[in-house]
Amino acid sequence: MDLLINGVSRFQGEIFPTKSERFRDLAQNGQAPKTLMISCADSRVVPELITQSEPGDLFVCRNAGNIVPPYSRHPGGVSSAIEYAVVALGVEDIVICGHSDCGAMKAFQTPEALEIMPTVKEWLSHAHAANEAVRACCAGKDAGEQTAALIRENVIVQLTHLKSHPSVAAGLASGKLRLHGWVFDIESGEVEALDGATGLFHKADGGALSVADRGRQAAVPAAPIGAAA
Repeated sequence: MDLLINGVSRFQGEIFPTKSERFRDLAQNGQAPKTLMISCADSRVVPELITQSEPGDLFVCRNAGNIVPPYSRHPGGVSSAIEYAVVALGVEDIVICGHSDCGAMKAFQTPEALEIMPTVKEWLSHAHAANEAVRACCAGKDAGEQTAALIRENVIVQLTHLKSHPSVAAGLASGKLRLHGWVFDIESGEVEALDGATGLFHKADGGALSVADRGRQAAVPAAPIGAAA
């Protein structure tokens, strides 16, 4: 806690004064982010840092494995965040961001470790289809290659789940919403983006990051597992 308390003190004394006008505007006029980012809760993945976003730029939802449960009428935190971001805030882009060395995806390789975490086990069942796809096509690869493939396939599966949400489906149909699939590499800082036209992940070089789905014009195709440029 000392580290956190010192951080708050440094923020108030050094950082906040340089951004006080920004915070004042947000306090008086409310938020209007254009992007919802759904990322893993891993402490090494910081969406605002990766994208160099300012306060108010991103609406962020983080959870173990950057999971998006398929739509259902049962309330859930991720589903509620998606609906609020699309309907109330009017975001124009949704990014699902996976990352290297993802513990949630690595857990599929040691399922016995999940027996003492039944809630986590149930949550990760939303990535079961991705795991089965990797098992079917990557059985001959080593554990590291399988994990890398699963991380990317999981992003694709969660994008599919995302499109089952009514607010997202409506946004895509009207052309008001775009979906993106990213994978962040912790060691190099590089980001790969899913190209919806080819189903492949490409390293971003500072230019525009690929769109995974623009609506009816570019649905995400079945993608080769773990493919990257």
